[in-house]
Amino acid sequence: MEQPRQLSGRSVLGRLVLIAVVIGGAAAAFAYTAGWFSPQRLTPDKMVDAFKPPTAVPLGHRRNHAKGICFTGIFEANGAGSELSRAQVFNRGQYPALGRFNLGTPNPNAPDATVRVRGIGLQISTPDGQEWRTAMINPPFFPVSTPQAFYEMLRASASKDPNAMKTFSSAHPEFSAFDAWAKSAPWTGSYTEQRFNSLNSFIFTAGSGVESTVRWSLLPAAQPVPVSRDDLAKRDPDFLEQDVTERVRSAPVRWTMVVTVANPEDPTADPSKAWPDERRTVEVGTLIVQQIQAERDGPCRDINFDPTVLPSGIRTSDDPFPSARSSVYIKSYDLRAAEAKYYPRTATDAKP
Repeated sequence: MEQPRQLSGRSVLGRLVLIAVVIGGAAAAFAYTAGWFSPQRLTPDKMVDAFKPPTAVPLGHRRNHAKGICFTGIFEANGAGSELSRAQVFNRGQYPALGRFNLGTPNPNAPDATVRVRGIGLQISTPDGQEWRTAMINPPFFPVSTPQAFYEMLRASASKDPNAMKTFSSAHPEFSAFDAWAKSAPWTGSYTEQRFNSLNSFIFTAGSGVESTVRWSLLPAAQPVPVSRDDLAKRDPDFLEQDVTERVRSAPVRWTMVVTVANPEDPTADPSKAWPDERRTVEVGTLIVQQIQAERDGPCRDINFDPTVLPSGIRTSDDPFPSARSSVYIKSYDLRAAEAKYYPRTATDAKP
């Protein structure tokens, strides 16, 4: 039998150097990711820190979209999406869905009438063991074009300088479109009347290998009824949760999922720019919400609606936001998981 070769001192030294290089490289990459080599670089820690409210951080809660309520139901695919993507979720059939209606605020006790951005987190599971997670909001476009600009917007909005937002807006002219929407778009009194938009671009790959860059939206079956903000302010601070709970108790509520396909000239890396209305759209199925549960006891409590959790047949595009959101969501999740003992477990505990 052949005897194992003995390594020479030079060979041993060479291998040790190689190991040191690999470990050193990994450490350097980690340090770069953490921002240690570039203090001005945007990191998940910095972004999460920018969400801090002026008062104490509500421990155990998400760092943004902190106020929410869970739901369960099904996604009923009609089969039309299979033309665009090989993901099983688009094959005709019904798939378990769970999610969370929420408000774009770090304050879990914010009155509903004070928060302009409403959102939905959604997870759809398929028999092949894959999941599709997505987080959508009601604006038709994002306030800014890059994660760095979003960080600067958060810092400016929290600044004590009365001119901070004016200075920010001058540096980021794309913000004016969102500002106009926030001031003029009608409010509604119900999550069930809200359209929710992915805003970020993703790549769908069909079984044939053909790729399409897409965005998607959930269109409500309920007819939106405009309500003035002053009238909403007269309602209970939690009117959105109360409304959706009552509606679903009476009957399931529905949204149609519509996928919009980009033309080659459309901006795919900038969610602050909407695509033209005449772009091709495909109705791929219906989200049916069947049950509402309070978040403190609900199935969405510990779900991280990471937009990069995607089934085969869907992947991220050149849009930088999904990966940035993923890293921030993970940081937020880790923080609230470590603070779990502080999370209110009863309705009484939930209020200050």
